[in-house]
Amino acid sequence: MMKATEYKRRRRQLMTMMGGGSIAILPTAHETIRNRDVHHPYRPDSDFHYLTGFPEPEAVAVLVPGRPHGEFILFCREKDATKEMWDGYRAGLEGAVRDYGADDAFPISDLDDILPGLLEERERVYFAMGSDPGFDQRVSDWVGQVRSRARAGVHGPIEFLALDHYLHDMRLYKSRAEVGAMRTAARISAQAHGELMRRCRPGMYEYQLASLFSHECQMAGAGHLAYPSIVGGGNNACVLHYVENRDALQDGDLVLIDAGCELDYYASDITRTFPVNGCFSDAQRALYELVLEAQHAAIDKVRAGNHWNDPHEAAVRVLTKGLLKLGLLRGTLAKALKSKSYSRFYMHRTGHWLGMDVHDVGDYKIDGHWRELEPGMVLTVEPGLYIPRGSKGVAKKWQGIGIRIEDDVLVTRGDPDVLSRDVPKSVDAIEALMTHVR
Repeated sequence: MMKATEYKRRRRQLMTMMGGGSIAILPTAHETIRNRDVHHPYRPDSDFHYLTGFPEPEAVAVLVPGRPHGEFILFCREKDATKEMWDGYRAGLEGAVRDYGADDAFPISDLDDILPGLLEERERVYFAMGSDPGFDQRVSDWVGQVRSRARAGVHGPIEFLALDHYLHDMRLYKSRAEVGAMRTAARISAQAHGELMRRCRPGMYEYQLASLFSHECQMAGAGHLAYPSIVGGGNNACVLHYVENRDALQDGDLVLIDAGCELDYYASDITRTFPVNGCFSDAQRALYELVLEAQHAAIDKVRAGNHWNDPHEAAVRVLTKGLLKLGLLRGTLAKALKSKSYSRFYMHRTGHWLGMDVHDVGDYKIDGHWRELEPGMVLTVEPGLYIPRGSKGVAKKWQGIGIRIEDDVLVTRGDPDVLSRDVPKSVDAIEALMTHVR
């Protein structure tokens, strides 16, 4: 768990950026109905949790730099013995102050009565408009109430600023504590991926491997997955976001597993592809080693001072050159790169930011230019090749093969730090692991 000092440091940094005469308003996520009166497992909004560490629904955080009675205000549910008997512990107002560092706490039911007063004499409102139309309207109503009292000498906000623009830039740079959480999440996921390689057999179902992954992560201390696991055997691996996980695994096919746990609200995101029977065919080996070569080239570009697109360009160059050599593309390397003919078999980017969200926040371009990589950023590196059955003009030996290799990489002042390094990914290492247990 993150220490209270970590959240306090983040709030202080944001309020310093906001300056005096400002106010920030952050609601947490709503509870979501799964069906009838059954809810999905609750997870707070990432921005809200990043600043508060508060895990409960029905809460709003307010930051008011320079407020004499306290700068961090938390609106939350009150204690209720009957409801806690049915639904579990509530921190209440005292717990919000004692356990989560709020300077002041009020019942969430009093939000409409108290918030307009907090807006008085504040020139700027920092708020993420557009994610919740209902709450957007409430904020607009509160500002309207304050402005309506202008003749009585009450001054209200005159400027709205996008809170997420500032907050998401903060979240892009991971602190030592955040890196520690992500490293542990990656280690747990890596161990689970290794166990799936050991346990995989022809005739198993995709959903069984998905279940095993979740089980291994939970037994290691990660209670939640970062996203629904993708387990695609054979041709299913050519569907990028395949989540049905319903088919039997066939002898002679590859299986692609894209899965990662979440620990302390930080995600891991790892993909491995391996033979169901533990032994790569010649065609599978050729394509797999090409993807692995591309990933090595891309990871080597994850260095401070390079720009965001450097890893992608490196991966694309290796993949295109290899596809030409294998006869899957025709022409020269220069023409293939210019025409993007490789996109028939490699149609996605080579990575994304990683953090509290699996596709984490942060701009990829600044003023129209690719962002420069800096220490503390974490990204995935995940080249792949996808050749579905029925691909015209493609030899049958290549068809029905989908391969992706993905790792989580921290930008440092030196060499790239692969947080997920514990998962085998060379052909020899995978085959050795899988045949050893057979």
